[in-house]
Amino acid sequence: MDHSRYPREPGVIDTLEETLMAVLMGLMTVLTFVNVVLRYGFNSSIIWSLEVTLVMFAWLVLLGVSYGFKIRMHLGVDAVTNLLAPGPRRAVALVAGLLCLLYAVLFLKGAWDYWAPFADLPKTTGRWFPTGFDWDARRFGFTETGDIPIPFDGLKDWLEKTFNSYTEGGETVVDSYSKMPVLVPYVVLPLSALLMLFRVLQACIRIWKGHEDSMIVSHEAEDAVDDAATRMRDA
Repeated sequence: MDHSRYPREPGVIDTLEETLMAVLMGLMTVLTFVNVVLRYGFNSSIIWSLEVTLVMFAWLVLLGVSYGFKIRMHLGVDAVTNLLAPGPRRAVALVAGLLCLLYAVLFLKGAWDYWAPFADLPKTTGRWFPTGFDWDARRFGFTETGDIPIPFDGLKDWLEKTFNSYTEGGETVVDSYSKMPVLVPYVVLPLSALLMLFRVLQACIRIWKGHEDSMIVSHEAEDAVDDAATRMRDA
């Protein structure tokens, strides 16, 4: 595979993104392996392992979407656009980029509106695009996950005071969490949507400045042929 096709941003951000995804994949593998050994070897299990694994898989997929836009590895069909002259091809790429931006905005609104009630925050108003905030919308900051524990008391206290408290009779009442509130694993929804919007905007700017004439860089079939040819030459 020609790795020069996939631009990298050397530095802290690139390292953090790749490290986070690698850690998620590693932890998923370890947890699944340990749970299998416990189940079949000791007739036991880590009760929260399955739910945590599902959460990490969701994080991996959603963060991977924005990362795919960043290094331009999403698949696309460019058989027709490659027949166009550079100018029209760039114009078509800009239209495609604007459509991706529109989708990213809609995704961000939907992701925020789904997550916000669990974080005791207001949803946005407007059917398609945000026009404001609905401060009267019902909050669900008390909602907990099924089995995931809160790892340490400091985090538990902060989550309870921030997201599971209310005022009654002039006094602040803080309810206790027995499990991790869903707002923590679900925060990946607005985060990944925001990252995707940012990465698509970056791609559009590159096309606008003339650095690229397409949002598509990944060509798996061509890469496979190139790899096969390389191996045959080296054999």
